[in-house]
Amino acid sequence: MSALPAGFPRDAVLEAALAAADVARSVVLPFFRRGVMADDKADASPVTIADRTAERAIRAVLSERLPGFGIMGEEFGLEGGESPYRWVIDPIDGTRAFLTGRPTFGTLIALLHNDVPLVGISDQPVPGERWIGLRGEATRFVSTLPGTPRTRGCAGVGQAELSCTAPEILDAPHRPGFDALAAAVRRTSGGGDCYAYGLLALGQIDIIAECTMKIWDWAALVPVVEGAGGSMTDWAGQPLRADGDGTVLALGDAGLLAHVSGLLVPGAG
Repeated sequence: MSALPAGFPRDAVLEAALAAADVARSVVLPFFRRGVMADDKADASPVTIADRTAERAIRAVLSERLPGFGIMGEEFGLEGGESPYRWVIDPIDGTRAFLTGRPTFGTLIALLHNDVPLVGISDQPVPGERWIGLRGEATRFVSTLPGTPRTRGCAGVGQAELSCTAPEILDAPHRPGFDALAAAVRRTSGGGDCYAYGLLALGQIDIIAECTMKIWDWAALVPVVEGAGGSMTDWAGQPLRADGDGTVLALGDAGLLAHVSGLLVPGAG
């Protein structure tokens, strides 16, 4: 994992990202378990006033702190796309969890340079936990709950804990590969959205395999997982790209990559 680019304004970027996460938390929490209604977007995913209000607040903080950077958000698209630096934000990752009163949703804030994730914040407003990742640096974990940001070794796929947010995100072309992996691991659990990736970074989960993912779903998680000793790729083991196939594979032990990819995409390993 290479370091940050020469001349990168590390402290200013980190301060802006953390300030945006703080503001998002203050915006989102008053809506939690308050009977918020949802609208369905074109892809049938839900969106609420909390999503939209939080994204507006995040954009306001980031554009004021670093006005030359582009910003892409799930709800309001891209502005300032000519800059090589681009914030990518998901104000509420896990809107279904948010709507049903489960505290596993989070806010994701990433900064990319030439499409490479450099900074990632994964903030969980309800438990008050936050993962902070910077490319080339160790992941930091801020919480009153126990946890050390370091992935664990895994002797083999048969010993692994596998996680996936929900069965419905597994579209038909990818279901056979996931089923093959699920049959090979020790256990499979569902739920979690971005929280599961934080747990993988804490050494609680070994594998996360998902598909139909957008860049705002994974960009912030790459520095977090990599900075804790893990890896993030697509199912074939290739680097994640905005124009990729939507598959995401997170591993606590990168030594499992060939075996896991071979199960998910026969011939890839």
